[in-house]
Amino acid sequence: MGPLELGCLYIAVTLLLLFSGMPIAFALGASALGFMYFFMPRMNLEILAETLYGELDNFTLLTIPLFIIMGAAIGKTRAAVDLYESAYRWMNRMPGSLGVANVIGCTVFAALCGSSPATCAAIGGMGIPEMRKRGYSDALATGLIAAGGTLGILIPPSITLIIYGLITEQSIGKLFLAGVIPGILLATFFATYVVYRASKEIRMAHAANAIEAGSGSALANEDHFSWKERFEVLPKLLPFALLIIAIMYSMYGGLGTPSEIAGVGAFGAMLLVATVYKCYRWNDVRAIFLGAAKESCMIMMIIAMAFLFTYVMSYLRITQSTAEWMTSLEMSRWAYLFWVNVLLLVLGCFLPPVAIILMVTPVVLPGIIAHGFDPIWFGIVLTINMELGLITPPVGLNLFVIKGISPEIRNSEILKGVIPFILIMIGFIALLAIFPQIVTFLPGMIG
Repeated sequence: MGPLELGCLYIAVTLLLLFSGMPIAFALGASALGFMYFFMPRMNLEILAETLYGELDNFTLLTIPLFIIMGAAIGKTRAAVDLYESAYRWMNRMPGSLGVANVIGCTVFAALCGSSPATCAAIGGMGIPEMRKRGYSDALATGLIAAGGTLGILIPPSITLIIYGLITEQSIGKLFLAGVIPGILLATFFATYVVYRASKEIRMAHAANAIEAGSGSALANEDHFSWKERFEVLPKLLPFALLIIAIMYSMYGGLGTPSEIAGVGAFGAMLLVATVYKCYRWNDVRAIFLGAAKESCMIMMIIAMAFLFTYVMSYLRITQSTAEWMTSLEMSRWAYLFWVNVLLLVLGCFLPPVAIILMVTPVVLPGIIAHGFDPIWFGIVLTINMELGLITPPVGLNLFVIKGISPEIRNSEILKGVIPFILIMIGFIALLAIFPQIVTFLPGMIG
């Protein structure tokens, strides 16, 4: 059996285990161990512990639990409520202001916690009921939060970008920097669509309300805030803004390694939630560290098994043969990029982002580089594809989070709401392909 045939069998077995409902780490590990037993010398099984230790003996991996602690600390507090309230108070006179406030809340909270489901749950728990009360359709309210939550894996600090950097041996600092402009620009596109759509829906809701006056279907009155009420919400946001600025400046100013800066961020977040939100009691601190430990262990297990998975692929020459075959195909660089994106989009409908990055990146990246694409740029494109996977059925994690927040809203309405945002994100990938400088400008400034 040749390497390509062996690779097809290897991927098929792994996908079968993943689709069976087995946890990602166990599926990758079981598949790798099975192929090690049947197709590799027995010595490789005997040195399995050393192989795993050698792959995990990377100080950069420390960034993952530290940034998770930072996100867990922020998520434990009322930071999301304050972000949402502040954005709405400052923008309430703008058409579609409540929807834009939700986009801003998702964007800033994503930068603080780095988790898409957490962003979705924190902002959606407040935003969806408020938008529905003010005439926003169920589809727009849920679609906006589901799509806005995906910004958590694009805007730094991002666990997805850290894992991609580790797998591809790219600078995590440059990947973080590369995600800044695309993240802000994508959030701006979301907000622009929301202003257009919400203005239209609110006008229709007010017209219907005028016709059905007295039937109990009146919309909530528009809120009006004084300058004093606007400024009084800012003091709680300032410390977190300073924390983000300090992390970014330290990272891109060369003041420390990603792991050291992640440690400063985790300590700063714990200090802020203790002083600003009085979150210093043992039960609060225990909940933060216990939740971070569980999530960190899960991700580390996945990374360990993924390293084993890719080690087997490399030993059996599956990766090299597949890369050589894909590079030898007679297609233009744009055709190659198109089919890689199609592959990522299809896999994103069924598999979580971490599994796709760890399984697919070693196979497609050599061809990406051979066709002249920047691996930093491709990391951002891949991450946006992973964002699409979070809001596409049947395994769109953010869709399940939204359903949990608003169980009374039909699945068809949620799916209807995310379709425009899916199209925006696909168009945004095309924009990045035409103008790669959107991604490469900031990383290029630091050499």
